Amino acid sequence: MTRAYVSSQRVLGALLCVVGLAMVVVTLARGGGPLSLGVVAGVLFAALGAARVWLARALGSEDQR
Repeated sequence: MTRAYVSSQRVLGALLCVVGLAMVVVTLARGGGPLSLGVVAGVLFAALGAARVWLARALGSEDQR
């Protein structure tokens, strides 16, 4: 059960990271500046996704001990 939870957290984190990067790219392509809402929210989504993947990795390696 824990393995499925860790795997789902990794997938969700990766999706959040991809969505965040897409938000940044689309905002910049449409002429948004570096402090526009799309860029700021995209960076936050990407950071949240990366943190979830990192924490799920730490949790997964802890369970294997």
